[in-house]
Amino acid sequence: MSAKYDFTGKKALVTGASRGIGYAIATALSKAGANVVALARDQAKLEDLRSKHSNISIIVGDVTASESSLTTLLAPYQPFDFLVNNAGCGILESAHSLTEEAVTRILDVNLKAPIMLTKIVTAEMARNSVRGAVVNISSQASMRPLQDHTAYCASKAGLDMATRCFAKELGQFGIRVNCVNPTVVMTDMGKKAWSDPNKSGPLLSQMPISRFAGPLQIFLAQYCAAHLLEVDEVVNAVLYLLSDSSTMTTGLALPVDEVDEVVNAVLYLLSDSSTMTTGLALPVDGGFTQM
Repeated sequence: MSAKYDFTGKKALVTGASRGIGYAIATALSKAGANVVALARDQAKLEDLRSKHSNISIIVGDVTASESSLTTLLAPYQPFDFLVNNAGCGILESAHSLTEEAVTRILDVNLKAPIMLTKIVTAEMARNSVRGAVVNISSQASMRPLQDHTAYCASKAGLDMATRCFAKELGQFGIRVNCVNPTVVMTDMGKKAWSDPNKSGPLLSQMPISRFAGPLQIFLAQYCAAHLLEVDEVVNAVLYLLSDSSTMTTGLALPVDEVDEVVNAVLYLLSDSSTMTTGLALPVDGGFTQM
């Protein structure tokens, strides 16, 4: 990890911490000195996480439990300085095959749970005068429609707006609330999905590279496949939003994406919007190139 942070003396709750992004966030916070409480359903994986870090405690539980149950589970550890709402799920269904069970599960995990956990945790922050920070793990899917992702996209769009609403209300207590919106991340689940053409094909086909032909399309397809996000890129964004480096930042939906920037740059340079542009070297690097 390129960025270095010191969270010594801070206490963080990370949900969905038994694998993938949540596991990596809990690990990074622990290495940065924070006392971490990892919440997930998989006891074996949580035990594995705890065995590697003396400053990680675990809670085996479901984020969709009732408010009273969650309050009881978290009470021994309150108040927290940080909350990372990472737990999430995705069930792909086409418009006419949507099931009530899947829609309910997606909305419960991706939207209701972060809302209720934010309420429970930030209430104790405010009561104890803790100027804390909340980071919600959202998605680029909150900003654009995707095939077979109706419930998932809606849940993440709702999470983005909940983030803004909480930021507006909790600012008076010195509590910041932001979200991180990654594109496809190379977790074990992501690698498995994107190595299966039946799963990756429909998503890749929605990227705007299909309008190109020949070598350019091949190049962009190879670029997209090679530049899907690594977990550490998301972790660094989360650590930044929890740190004192972002004390003036709240209500932000932070895109963590690279592929779309390149594709959009190509689209612009091929469009009529750039008819007066030639001989340009256009940097697509997040603004770090000195012009």
